[in-house]
Amino acid sequence: MMQDTTALRAELIETARGMNLRGINVNKSGNVSARACRADGAEGFLITPTGMPYESLTPDDLVWIPLVNPPSLRNADGARRPSSEWEMHARVYLRRSDIDAVVHTHSCFATALACQDMPIPPFHYMVAAAGGHSIDVAPYATFGTPELARVAAEALAVKNACLLSHHGVLAAGKSLQAALTLAVEVENLAHQYVVVCQLGKPKLISYEEMNEVLRSFRTYGQQSVEGESK
Repeated sequence: MMQDTTALRAELIETARGMNLRGINVNKSGNVSARACRADGAEGFLITPTGMPYESLTPDDLVWIPLVNPPSLRNADGARRPSSEWEMHARVYLRRSDIDAVVHTHSCFATALACQDMPIPPFHYMVAAAGGHSIDVAPYATFGTPELARVAAEALAVKNACLLSHHGVLAAGKSLQAALTLAVEVENLAHQYVVVCQLGKPKLISYEEMNEVLRSFRTYGQQSVEGESK
């Protein structure tokens, strides 16, 4: 687990700004978090505040929330109110001990598919970058609610990315850079899939071949599968 430092806070803010710079988010939508251990050993995570432009954020604007089950804002630390979807991040971390960062975006093409409850099937081998044979859609729940937190965490029980019905995208990784890279890849795949659907019925890669791709990703390149290019 990363330490709650000024450097980590700066990286988290840079990641939030990077969502908009990469065109996968607009204005103040979405949110970003990272696991962070305090000096006293308390385990938790840092998250962006609610309703603030990313361009104006400073390290002190981030909110530290303890990781407890059930999730709670009791003993949270920060001058700002955390993102309304803080519990979604908390439940992902509680479910996945191997995840250290979560990025939530409202990217255009992926959100369009989410609004139609259309998962991204294995039309391209890079779908496996999310950790499975498809990028699925978590059932709809009102934003900022415990129910959304539960369905999102369930969708990421094994895979590292999902679409949120009528909402957006959730991507997770072992670092902020990995989570952001995967969120970008999901949007790219969604864009490609929309184009493919316009050309006719999508031709899908077989179950067996996707298993082979997943095996290959485990040892490809620098041991990272979050959307790395060839």
